[in-house]
Parts: sequence; C-alpha cells; structure tokens
Amino acid sequence: MEFYDVIKLRKSIRAYKPDPISDEVLTRILESGRLAPSAKNIQPWKFIVIKDTKIKQELVIACRNQEFIAQAPVVICAVALEKIAWGKMGGYWSSYPVDITIALDHMILAATNEGLGTCWIGAYDETEVKRILKIPEDVKVIALTPIGYPAQPPSPRTRKPLSEITSIDSF
Repeated sequence: MEFYDVIKLRKSIRAYKPDPISDEVLTRILESGRLAPSAKNIQPWKFIVIKDTKIKQELVIACRNQEFIAQAPVVICAVALEKIAWGKMGGYWSSYPVDITIALDHMILAATNEGLGTCWIGAYDETEVKRILKIPEDVKVIALTPIGYPAQPPSPRTRKPLSEITSIDSF
C-alpha cells in the first residue's frame, strides 16, 4: 500500500473478526516498532503480545469494559522502561512517553498496511493491567492496542483543516 494511503486509511477499529493473524504478519508489525527511533537510540520499551483469551478478557475489565479488546486475536501492551529512558528532553522531562508513542504508532501504521485494524487504548487502570500482565512496579504502561481484521468498514472521521493546526515561523 502507498504510504500516504496507509495514513489516510488508519482509523480506530472497535469490532474485530476472530480471524487469526499469521506469525509472519505479526512479526512484521512488531519489527516496525523495533525499528522506530528513540532518544539517543536507547529504545526504553517492551511490547507484551497477548493472545490468550482469558488474559484478553481480564484486560477488558482493566480497560474500562471496552469489550472489543477481547474480540481481536492479538493485543499489544506497550510499556516504558523509565529507568533507562533519556531524561533530558527539553532539559526537564523523560523521553519515554514520546519514544513509546512513536514505536506504537509505527506498529499501528504497519498493521493498517497489512489490512488490520487497531485502536489506541489509553483508558485503563494501570495497577490492574500491571497485575494481569505481571509487569514490574517500576515499568510504566503507556498504551494498549488490539490488532485484528475489522468486522466492518470504519466510519469516516473528520479532521481539522491544516490551516487551523499549523503556523509558519511563530505561534
């Protein structure tokens, strides 16, 4: 698929077919995240791939009862290894939120290119997600995304015009 078409086609999917994702496709998606840039190339991330039905059902509850999460054959939980992240972005904050976001976005776009749907999940109880996935206390959950074949075509989305969100040379 042409790159700009991938960007235009990416939409949040909230209904999935039960069709499995091949290991080859899943590896390409994960590889897209692995290749993403990060501050000082530290790569302060880990991606937990969840396929187990029982675990996905537990995640539904931890993610504010978003039932569609368990419909997808795969869920990825992106976590930050805060201790190793570069801590001097802008001179005052850690790079991990940006680093993990870039990597997960690479995977989401790769999934779109493979004909799969995703949905960025930021509504979750971190304590519960950590308990379910056995994530250490010093690791931060950044986001989750189900990955699967869309059960129906996504609805069109509106976007602000470019003129409303850009400026040149100053704010």
